[in-house]
Amino acid sequence: MNVEQEVNIIKERNKKVELDKAWETCWTRKIIIAILTYIVIVIFFYFAGLSKPFVNSIVPALAFVLSTFTLPFFKKMWLRNK
Repeated sequence: MNVEQEVNIIKERNKKVELDKAWETCWTRKIIIAILTYIVIVIFFYFAGLSKPFVNSIVPALAFVLSTFTLPFFKKMWLRNK
């Protein structure tokens, strides 16, 4: 394999890594996970016989979204101490 081919392979890999990172930090992903979390918890609350499953399931879904705000802060702290 020549150097040009190796560089192209590395560039393709870097492009994939950048797209994966963009997906991990994008709002679309967070909203999809929050919606799926809400749906799963509604189903659980419904079958568990808890009152107001549609309203009470909002709290865990919002907790997930709020937790995503704090993670970058803690990641920076963790990286500083590494």
